[in-house]
Amino acid sequence: KPCCACPETKKARDACIIEKGEEHCGPLIEAHKECMRALGFKV
Repeated sequence: KPCCACPETKKARDACIIEKGEEHCGPLIEAHKECMRALGFKV
């Protein structure tokens, strides 16, 4: 399930977005997408 995949990158991404806003979190967002892709999710 996408909601439960990559908890480490998801947590870091979400914390960054809450603290700084999405526009400042590109690398973390991309890292999470890469992790999801590695597990076979289409993001």
